[in-house]
Amino acid sequence: MDRMQVFSRNEINQIHNASMEILAETGLRFNSGETIDIFEKHGFKRDGTKVYITERDVQEALQTTPSRFEVRARNSAYNVDIGEENFVLLPTAGAPYVVTFPGERRPATLDDYHTCCKLVQTSDQLDMVGHKMVEPMDLDPQTAHLDMIFASMVLCDKAYLGTAATRQATTDSIEMAAIAWGGEENLRRQPVMAAIITASSPLKYAAEESESIIDMARLRQPVVITNLVMAGSSGPISLPGLLALANAEILAGLVLAQLVGPGTPVVYGSISAPADMRTVISAVGAPEAVALSSASIQLARFYHLPCRTGGMLTNAHVPDAQAAAEGVLMMSTAVRSGANFILQACGQLGSYISMSFEKWLFDEEVCRMLRRVLTAMQITVDTIDIDTIKSVGSDGNYLTHPTTFTHCRNLYRPLLFTRDDYKDWYDNGAKQVFEAAFELLPKRLEEYTKPSIDAGLEQALREYVSRRKKSLSS
Repeated sequence: MDRMQVFSRNEINQIHNASMEILAETGLRFNSGETIDIFEKHGFKRDGTKVYITERDVQEALQTTPSRFEVRARNSAYNVDIGEENFVLLPTAGAPYVVTFPGERRPATLDDYHTCCKLVQTSDQLDMVGHKMVEPMDLDPQTAHLDMIFASMVLCDKAYLGTAATRQATTDSIEMAAIAWGGEENLRRQPVMAAIITASSPLKYAAEESESIIDMARLRQPVVITNLVMAGSSGPISLPGLLALANAEILAGLVLAQLVGPGTPVVYGSISAPADMRTVISAVGAPEAVALSSASIQLARFYHLPCRTGGMLTNAHVPDAQAAAEGVLMMSTAVRSGANFILQACGQLGSYISMSFEKWLFDEEVCRMLRRVLTAMQITVDTIDIDTIKSVGSDGNYLTHPTTFTHCRNLYRPLLFTRDDYKDWYDNGAKQVFEAAFELLPKRLEEYTKPSIDAGLEQALREYVSRRKKSLSS
C-alpha cells in the first residue's frame, strides 16, 4: 500500500476538466506577435494577446508528443533516454551565490561554473550537464550564457542543457549545437540538447518564453515546459486549484510546440510550491511542495508525457539537517513516484538563491542510495538459496560462509557517510558529514580530466563565442 495520495481517475479527470475550462474560457496571454500569428494561422480564437485553446487542440497536440526520447551526447556512451521508466538527474541551477563551508556566502563566478562542469563530468550519478549551474556574477549578464554553454560543451562530453533565458540565448544555444553536430539539418534528425522554458504564472508566457519554444520546436529539440506557481501569490492558495492552473499553462506551451514542430519532445514540468505568507518566498522545502510534485508526476503520466520535478530542494541557507531532511523528502518522492527529469538533484540551497559544493557531494550520496533502493531483488531459487540456510541451521553463522565472501561486495557501501564505530569515528577526527564532504571535494576535483574534443570543433566554438560577444557588446 502506498500511503501517499494516488489520484483516482475521477480526481485526475476533475483537474483535467478544470484546466480545459481555463484554456477555453479564460485563455492564456502570449506577449509575442510571432506567437499570436502562429495560433491565428492555425485557426485559434484570440482576443488581442489572449489565446483560447480547446480540449480538441490539446488532444491533437498530445498525439504527436513522444512519451520517451533520446538526447545524444558528444560521447555516445552518455546518451540519455528520458521518459516512461527512464529518468535523468541534473545538478543545481540558477544560484547567484555559493555557500562555502561552514556557511559563508559569496557571489558565484565563472570558476565556480567550471567547477560544476568538472563535478558533473566526474559524477557517477548526474546524467546531464545543467545550464547556469551557478550564475557567474563576474560576467556581463548579456553574454554570460555564451561562456556557460561553451564550458558545458567543452569541459564535459555528457548530454547537456542549452538555455532559453532569452531568445538571443536560445539562438546561441542552437547555433553552437549546430557547430558541434554538423548543421541545423542534423539537429532536426536528433535531439542533442534540451532547454527549460518557464511560464509566467498566472496564465501567460512572456515573449522570450514562447519565442524560445518556437525556435527549439522548429528544430525539434526537446523543451522542458515548466512553471513555479506559488500558492497564494502567483496561483490559488488551494492546491487542487493550483494544479488546474499549472496544468493549463504547461499544456498551452505544449500545444504551441506541436503547432511549430510536430513530434518535438516536451517534458511536463512543475516545481510549484506554497508562498510563505510571512516572507512571500517560495517554500520549496514545504510538505505541500512534495505533494504537488507527486501530483504533477501523476498528471504527466495521465498525458503520457515525461515529467520534470525538483530534486534535493530546500529553503535552508547552509548544508545542515534542514537541508538534508527537506531535500531527501522531495528527492525520494520524485524518484519513487516516477519523475523522468530531475533538476536540482545536487547542490541547491536557499530556495534557488545559493548552492554548496559540499552539499553537492552529500546529495550525490543520497542519489546513489536511492538508485540502490530502486534496484529490484531477483527472486529465484538460487538467490533464496535454501540449501545454505539448511546447512547453517541454528548453530552455525554466515560471517565465514563462502556465500558471504562471494556476494558481500554486492551490498551498498557509502562513499561519504560513515559506518565506523564511535571510537574509530572519533579517533579519525569526529567529522560530521559536511566536514567529510569539504575534505573530499579537492580529491574529487583532482580526478577530473578534460574529455577529448576535436581541436577544430573547440576552436570553432571559441570563435563563435568571441564573435557573438563583440556583436552583443557593440
